[in-house]
Amino acid sequence: MADRVLRGMSIGANSLESEKGVVFVDRVEVRYECACGTIFSIPFSIEAEPPASWVCSRCGETANLVDSDNIEEESKGKTQRTHWDMLCERRTEEELEVLLQEQLEALRSGRLRTQRYRRSA
Repeated sequence: MADRVLRGMSIGANSLESEKGVVFVDRVEVRYECACGTIFSIPFSIEAEPPASWVCSRCGETANLVDSDNIEEESKGKTQRTHWDMLCERRTEEELEVLLQEQLEALRSGRLRTQRYRRSA
């Protein structure tokens, strides 16, 4: 039995996953320069903030970020909208203040009841 060999695909050598249907995020190439003068680039997502230093794969020294101002300009694209931003698109702050006062009045008068969740025994 020990002299038998498993035939077919070698285990761990090849991946069964494919990149079919995968949508990659937008990327930016970030350049680093180490003390020995080696310049190399690392791809990052546009949304990611690249670190200020990276370890050079050739000499093992710490490499510093090059053209960090340019990278920040490229990465500033779409800002994330918060719940408050979306709410302010639909209503003004004056309208929100009126709604808040109406809800507080209804809560205090007893028209709105707070539900208390009880553990069932």
